[in-house]
Amino acid sequence: MAVAEPVDLKLQTLEGKSVPWTRFRGTVRLIVNTASACGFTPQLGGLQELHERYGPRGLVVLAFPCNQFGMQERGSAEEIGAFCQRNYGVSFPVMAKTEVNGPHAHPLFAWLKAEAPGLLGSSIKWNFTKFLIGRDDRVIRRYAPQVTPASIASDIESAIGA
Repeated sequence: MAVAEPVDLKLQTLEGKSVPWTRFRGTVRLIVNTASACGFTPQLGGLQELHERYGPRGLVVLAFPCNQFGMQERGSAEEIGAFCQRNYGVSFPVMAKTEVNGPHAHPLFAWLKAEAPGLLGSSIKWNFTKFLIGRDDRVIRRYAPQVTPASIASDIESAIGA
């Protein structure tokens, strides 16, 4: 069953503000499920570097903290935000804690998984799974957790265009 693009979707920031998905239309988006206590957590620094390098050209990095893998994101919204800023200087949008799998999976992740299933099926297997979405709202590619932000740069450059 195909999952429709979430055009009417609302995202929630760590601060509890509602943001329409359509606000990001026309940008290149890198969607990442994150966690503060994961072996891949240092990738937050690499994501910040991508944000600084490509943000002015149309890249939006969106982090979605998730506690579904090894209980590695137990903190409150305030603790998550402080951790990301203090340890990695994160200035890209960090959304509210989000479920990415199961019956309560956020509709954005249901759509992403339908558009770009992983090697072992559509479920997200761990923290720091990444999805690159083009300006045309199509999912360009899904990246496994061990794929570093720096290694995605060429795909981001292609998506942003000259």
